Amino acid sequence: MKDLFDKVKIGDLFIKNRFVRSATWENMTNDGKMNQKLYDLYENLAKGEVGLIITGYANIVEEEQPNPGMFGIYNDSFIQGYKTLCDRVHEYNSKIVLQVAYGGTKTKYNIGKRKIFAPSNTPELSTGTIGTPMTKEDIDYIIKAFGQSAKRAKESGFDGIEIHGAHTYLINQFLSPYYNQRTDEYGGSLENRMRFLVEIYTAMRNETGLDYPILIKLTASDFFDGGLTFEETRKIAKKLEEIGVDGIEISGNIHGKGESLIGHEFEGYKIQKEAYFGKFAKIIAEELKIPVITVGGIKTYEAANEMLNSSNISMFGLSRPLLTEPHLIKRWKEGDTKKVKCVRCSKCRTSEGNYCVIFNR
Repeated sequence: MKDLFDKVKIGDLFIKNRFVRSATWENMTNDGKMNQKLYDLYENLAKGEVGLIITGYANIVEEEQPNPGMFGIYNDSFIQGYKTLCDRVHEYNSKIVLQVAYGGTKTKYNIGKRKIFAPSNTPELSTGTIGTPMTKEDIDYIIKAFGQSAKRAKESGFDGIEIHGAHTYLINQFLSPYYNQRTDEYGGSLENRMRFLVEIYTAMRNETGLDYPILIKLTASDFFDGGLTFEETRKIAKKLEEIGVDGIEISGNIHGKGESLIGHEFEGYKIQKEAYFGKFAKIIAEELKIPVITVGGIKTYEAANEMLNSSNISMFGLSRPLLTEPHLIKRWKEGDTKKVKCVRCSKCRTSEGNYCVIFNR
């Protein structure tokens, strides 16, 4: 019988248990760099026995930022602060991965004050924001920036890097037939829509070498007609394993709204009451040999344990529950396996930083 506190291997990286702090926007920095609040936040997660910590995403180019208070990785000035961060996390035998992304039109932040790239001029459904369709020169610019972000992540001491390819951010939009209306080699067929992501991964791998863990976060489905389907995501996941990706995190295409989809059926799969996207992750984990992480709506130790022992899912990600209880995993490890305190109200997104306003005032 498998145990949630078994060691896990992603690429050549050994992780002390199967729990992941999935990337969580912090909103605690004015310049994209580390500060005492952020050092304390991440050290507290490591003290709380989280096996793998994935940072809130870092923007790869200076001019692009979909929300305030996000990390940066667009030049070498960030490296020293991240070295300190990694040292503090490693002191408690936790591992830490930097998430990187280009947010794109999933934003209402500073609209009109910056150029926002998109595959096509289709408005993002939740924000209404329209981006500038990318030229080949623009695409090459962003691919190179992703590659340089991986080089800096490795120099900073991060144990790996995760590409954010979900949640209607730029990569997800290239994958989605709804948002990607291109007629060149980056649009049309699934193979073409995958090209941007594949070239980003290749650029990163060229900078890091073969032994550095690169993970990719994918949305299971766009969950609307005309969008990316789960059947397409399965094919994308297989392609990513084939080219050398070390692990895949399966999420949804929604921010904190999984409960609103409970019971709804997409392509014959119902959104579950707990571990919303667990069924999707189970299927992908059956088809791949690399580790698969599921995230979204995990509320109990028992549910995670049942999924672990009835599937090939390797790891279990939590986000908002660890804002409420950064020492949740330690509590579970010590035998107190009561469900998470988090009530999933999403009021944790405040202008002063993201934290639990119910239990951690």
